[in-house]
Formats: sequence, C-alpha cells, structure tokens
Amino acid sequence: MSPIEQFKQERRERVDSYGGDDGFADLSCQWLQASMQRKYVYNFDWLGRPIIQYPQDMVAIQELVWRVRPDLIIETGIAHGGSLVLSASLLAMLDMCDAIDTGCIMNPRASSRKVLGIDIDIRAHNRVAIERHPMASRIEMIQGSSIDAGVIEKVHGIAANYKRIMVFLDSMHTHDHVLAKLQAYAPLVSPGSYCVVFDTFVEDMPPSFFADRPWNVGNNPKTAVQQWLADQSKFSVDFEMERKLQVTVAPYGFLRRLDADLEP
Repeated sequence: MSPIEQFKQERRERVDSYGGDDGFADLSCQWLQASMQRKYVYNFDWLGRPIIQYPQDMVAIQELVWRVRPDLIIETGIAHGGSLVLSASLLAMLDMCDAIDTGCIMNPRASSRKVLGIDIDIRAHNRVAIERHPMASRIEMIQGSSIDAGVIEKVHGIAANYKRIMVFLDSMHTHDHVLAKLQAYAPLVSPGSYCVVFDTFVEDMPPSFFADRPWNVGNNPKTAVQQWLADQSKFSVDFEMERKLQVTVAPYGFLRRLDADLEP
C-alpha cells in the first residue's frame, strides 16, 4: 500500500469510528446548539461577502465541488451573497485547474460554469454588492419563490444547458417548502453529484429553539428529507460526510445521487 493510500485508509477508519462515539456526537450537538444561541454562524465572510454558514460546511462544499466538478450549481436562498460567491470562486478554481492541465489560456471573465441563485427577495444593496464582485460573471440570480411554477420552469430551462449539476437547498426551512424544493430541483442533480439540504439540524434542537421562525421540531428540512427519501431509489444520505464534520447544519442533508459517476 502506498503512503497516500495508507493515509486515506487511516482517515476512513478514524471517521468510521466516530459513528459509534456517542460522547463525541453529544459534544458536537451541544456546541452547535450553544453556538447557534450566540449567532456564531453570522460571523464569517467569503471573499468579502457575508456568508451564513459554518466553516465546517464551507469545507464540505469545497470537497464536494472538487469531487464532482460541476458546471452548474443551483442555490435556493441568497441573503448577502456569500454562498454564491463561495460557489463561484470554487468554479473559478476548477476553470484555472483545467487551464493548467490543458495548457490553454483562460479568460477569467468567461466561463462555461455558472452559479444560479434563487431568492424571493434579493435586497437591492445585496444585489449591487454581488453584481460588483469579481466573481459576478459566474453568477446569475432569479428573484422569486423557489417553489413558484414559473421560477421552477425557468431554472429547468437554464439547467438543460449543463451536464454536471449540483443543488444546495437553503432559505425557507419548513417541511412543506423544503419538500417542494426537493421535488422541484433534486431531479436536476447529475449522476454522482449531490443535493445538499441545509438546516436539517433543526430537528435535533430543543422544541421552539427558533421561537421567531415558522420551523420547529417535526416541521423542518430533516423531516422533509425523510419523507422525500422514502419514495426515492436514486439518492442516499452520505453519512461519511456527516460523521467527518460532526459540527454541521446539514445532518442527514448530504444527499448523493446513486447513479454511476460521470466520466471525468
């Protein structure tokens, strides 16, 4: 076994061992709850734009994007635009790596890869900041409800022009809304790619933890995922990613399409 393969095996074994470590899992859940109470998730930027994500989940997204090498990332929920910029910057890195591998000269303002963001309310100051960002050429935004029939049709029309598609579902976190988003956008996920459903952790928090929000225990993204997966044969939960992260807002939310992987 090569040193590289040995390292990978040791890591797999270590991550697998976390699955039976209830004490570690409890500590991780307690820290997530305590940090949410302190609005820790609001503390970070990505390339100058606020991003409402945990650092662990940002790293997870990077790993998935490198693994799948998508040419389209669809995101529901825009807020300040940090997540769009994160995805766009990762796609830009893929473009650069492709150029290095092939020896071709790339135009940094032109790319066949795209991030498509959807939000019911793209606030004017956030839109301006996103459109002025260096990553803007890789970002397209649609204003409207992500479960509106017209918006869904538009997204599907855009997606038809791409081969490798990844989906991130955020924004409204009620059961019915997330279930509708899964039904609308998960079918666009390419073989071997992912649909990541954020904020499934709501189900693991105490009841009424988000007293000022319409979601709660029993009515949240995880319950929607559970219902949706019951009728699915093409997706499964990537529990390895969940075990590795420990602290994540997306437990039971890293959904991988099971079909054969795309060719490189």
